[in-house]
Amino acid sequence: MDLSFPRKLLALAVITALPALANAADTPAVATAKPGYSGYDHPNQYLVKPTTSIADNMMPVIMHPEQNKETQQKLAEIEKKTGKKPNVIIFILDDVGWMDVGFNGGGVAVGNPTPDIDAVASQGLILTSAYSQPSSSPTRATILTGQYSVHHGILMPPMYGMPGGLEGLTTLPQLLHDQGYVTQAIGKWHMGENEGSQPQNVGFDDFRGFNSVSDMYTEWRDVHVNPEVALSPARSEYIKNLPFSKDDVHAVRGGKQEAIADITPKYMEDLDQRWMQYGVDFLNKMTKNDKPFFLYYGTRGCHFDNYPNAKYAGSSPARTSYSDCMVEMNDIFGNLYKTLEKNGQLDNTLIVFTSDNGPEAEVPPHGRTPFRGAKGSTWEGGVRVPTFVYWKGMIQPRKSDGIVDLADLFPTALALAGKPGAEVSKLVPNTTFIDGIDQSSFFIGTNGQSNRKAEHYFLNGQLSAVRIDEFKYHMLIQQPYAFTQSGYQGGFTGAVMPTAGTMIFNLYTDPQESESVGVRHIPMGVPLQTEVHDYMKILQKYPPKVQIKL
Repeated sequence: MDLSFPRKLLALAVITALPALANAADTPAVATAKPGYSGYDHPNQYLVKPTTSIADNMMPVIMHPEQNKETQQKLAEIEKKTGKKPNVIIFILDDVGWMDVGFNGGGVAVGNPTPDIDAVASQGLILTSAYSQPSSSPTRATILTGQYSVHHGILMPPMYGMPGGLEGLTTLPQLLHDQGYVTQAIGKWHMGENEGSQPQNVGFDDFRGFNSVSDMYTEWRDVHVNPEVALSPARSEYIKNLPFSKDDVHAVRGGKQEAIADITPKYMEDLDQRWMQYGVDFLNKMTKNDKPFFLYYGTRGCHFDNYPNAKYAGSSPARTSYSDCMVEMNDIFGNLYKTLEKNGQLDNTLIVFTSDNGPEAEVPPHGRTPFRGAKGSTWEGGVRVPTFVYWKGMIQPRKSDGIVDLADLFPTALALAGKPGAEVSKLVPNTTFIDGIDQSSFFIGTNGQSNRKAEHYFLNGQLSAVRIDEFKYHMLIQQPYAFTQSGYQGGFTGAVMPTAGTMIFNLYTDPQESESVGVRHIPMGVPLQTEVHDYMKILQKYPPKVQIKL
């Protein structure tokens, strides 16, 4: 990518941006006025605020010393009270859009009530600007490595036994295991099927789930969904013989995976219920264990093709297979939460609720987003995901537009385990760059603010856009009408094209990213271009990695 600035921006960078950066002060927790100036400065707005480097191989951060101090005090107090580090649960849905849940304006309004999810969200921190990678496997690997896809190298979902995955990477479950945690994975994996990339070999003590993705188990068997394959014996046999696992499996640390059952469309109907019971049993078992636990729970729902459990068929007002699945996902989350509540585990458990990407809009019925684009794209609809964090008595109920990337969960979980901030850099090889930022003080601090200045977006290994505050700058976009006259709804069928260099959207006034304000706000482009330039320098020192790419 060209690192040079457009001429007008380069001049303004010297005249405008540098003095602003030099004079930037801590942003207050509430909107404040400044004598002699019009308007207000707002929390979580860092366009002209400098970051601080905490380690050579970690993303620079926005420093909040007071909220950091308060958070460390709270963590010390809860550990003294409970006698152990906090539990961490990451509950990740599949292909669920930003507006599928009630806490973001969906739920009842779109025909799939999510009352249990919404009730817990209302008592936690709802993150309106939480970001995934554009598709499933890159996001999941980002959570477990703290790296953007450009650094962990899983750029696209591996299909039908493709090689590559987490093998050889430093993972969150392994580091938490080293800190004394019991580590459990349940549900969808999709981060490599080769033995070295399987959950039991990258840090998890126990795994129950499947290795790949929902449709790979059914699309060659279902005569209603894919008759051109399922009704052709030769084609069905071809897919059946591809080298991918076709089973619901179980494995323990360092062992071999054992098949529980062949995943047929009929078996798929009960799969999420089976996994939920395994999760409930795990939580109950942990009441008798004096160690903290890390539970990574990836649902099958609501990735196409959805086969709702018989109990849930027609249970949503929308009466679509997708919305019925959302009702089931609500109940699954609710049952896990109620188990924690019954066991008295809520006081010492951080719960993260999120989705792996935006809706898969190319396969209806599908999820909803108020933003442009969908899964597979770096338009907001593809990567802004429904997210909240909850910890009873520790996280102040509120909403925040502070930017969070799901890569941040890696250093945040390690901070809760006693390795905050720069200490993470000592746990990984010095050739490994951690793109995630410790957000423990944002989550736990009173009126906490995000420690992340910018969001970086990637299309198949290329830095395509950057967001700071409400401004998003695109360098590469997906052109929806490149190949088909009617365009496309999702993110896997368009062409990737460079922009002219001033394509900037105001996401507050234009969440559909339909009208560029780049020419109108050239000075705002300076810090955005600077952020691009700075990250490209990171990539020069810590080069991109390619494992899985179409």
